[in-house]
Parts: sequence; structure tokens; C-alpha cells
Amino acid sequence: MSAETVAQTGGIPMKLGHSPDSDDAFMFYGLAEHLVDSEGLQFEHILRDIETLNEWALEGRLEFTAISVHAYAYVHDKYSILSHGASMGDGYGPMVVTRDPMTPAQLPNVRIAIPGMMTSAFLALSLCLGQKFDYVVMPFNEIMEAVAEGKVEAGLLIHEGQLTHQALGLYNILDLGKWWKEETGLPLPLGVNAIRKDLSPEMQASASRVLKASIVHGLEHRQKALEHAMQFARDMKTETADTFVGMYVNHWTVDMGEAGKRSIQLFLDRASERGLIPPVGAVEFVE
Repeated sequence: MSAETVAQTGGIPMKLGHSPDSDDAFMFYGLAEHLVDSEGLQFEHILRDIETLNEWALEGRLEFTAISVHAYAYVHDKYSILSHGASMGDGYGPMVVTRDPMTPAQLPNVRIAIPGMMTSAFLALSLCLGQKFDYVVMPFNEIMEAVAEGKVEAGLLIHEGQLTHQALGLYNILDLGKWWKEETGLPLPLGVNAIRKDLSPEMQASASRVLKASIVHGLEHRQKALEHAMQFARDMKTETADTFVGMYVNHWTVDMGEAGKRSIQLFLDRASERGLIPPVGAVEFVE
């Protein structure tokens, strides 16, 4: 929706940032297609990769935006986290792949391509390895090929590469979602939706309800929501996209609950204790 269209509707405008990915598209299907009550809010959907949204959040550029949990450490003065819309890796998640077999213990000795320094995947890998390692930042959709071509020894995959890396003959040597589950018994917190604190409590609560309604609508109308999401699936087969969406749009996304909140707090606390991020204190959530 353009800014001009927003102005013409007479509603309360709100810029909404999310990634052009199949799981986010599925989540926002009900809202984008005007199938749920927007409670008088008029959303301008702005699609950017997650690292760009993380950087914009540093400026407080958007009222309502997807961010990495990692990025919250640097924007908690501006944003609160919504209880709905989280991507949690429940026993699975971002993974490190290599062209040649190796063990996780060897990773600090090789160069790893990462999808962004504020991604939760990078923070999780830093926590897991427990020491500094050599890395290079690449667009997430170029990492898998860079590993396959030998440009880097290892790559940290987010998004659909978690399901498609075997087609390039790559080895999954470390699943960070599985590691976190074994460490804590909790799902690995990856992405969340956040809202600016300078908005009124009423507007924050309204946006939270609208987001939940859109997620529930997509899950209740899965086939149509999946058809909508396929335009952002980057040539994935429908079956693969459906699997990927199911991994990251599920009951955790509808409402992360106390377990999800506890995992976010623990993830950030451990990172702060290791000196990987500044102290965050108590994470603020919008119910």
C-alpha cells in the first residue's frame, strides 16, 4: 500500500517492515489482502531483508518492524517486542554447512560466511562456539553457493537454505536450534516483531491484536496463504515452501507464551554475560 493510498483512506498510518520471504508473507497474508480487521490502522508494507530492517531499527525509522532478537539489544530503548509473530527454532534452526566433512570443533579454524552481524543466527553461533572466529558477511542468498564453490570453507544458513543445502552436496555440521534446545530445553529465538515505544499503549495493543489476527487467518486458510507466500519463495517448490513456513509460522508465532519470552531473555542474558552484546535488562513485551 502506498503512502498516498494510506492518506486517502483516512486511517492511522503505520509503516510495517518485514522480509520478502515466504514465512513473513504467509504471516502477513491476512493483513496484506485486507482479510482481517485492521482496527483503524493503515499499514504501509515495506519489504526489506532482515539486516536492513535491523539497521533501520537503530534509527527507529519504522513504527512496526520485524527485527532479529540479536538486534533488540541495540534498539530496546526505542522498541518493545510483540508477543505474536516470533520465529522460533524448536529443535532446529540456522545451520552451519560445509563442502567437506568436518566437526563443529574445527569451525574456529576456518572462515565462515554469515548473513549479517546483527542476525540472531550469528549471535547463536558466537555463543555456541564460545570463542572468536573468522567470518565474512554475505547476502544470505549467496552463502550456500559460496560454500559449494569453495569461496569460503563454511556458511551460516538462514531461511530456506536449511532445507535445500543438500542439493548442492553440502554437509550440515551444526544445527544451532538443536544445540540451543539441548542446552536450555527451549526454542531458539530468531526473529520477532517489534513496535516503537513512542506510540500510545492503545495503538501498540491494537497493532498486536491485528498481527495475531493475520497469523491466525493464514493458519486457518493455509492453502490460500501459501499461494500468496509463493511469490516470495525464491523458486522453491511448493512442498518445500510449505515445510519451511510450517517451521517458522506455528503455535510459537501465534503467541510465544512464557517459554518464548523466557528463551529470549536467556538468549540475550547469556550473550551479555559473554560480552557479545551490551546489557539489556528486562526485555519489554507488548501483550
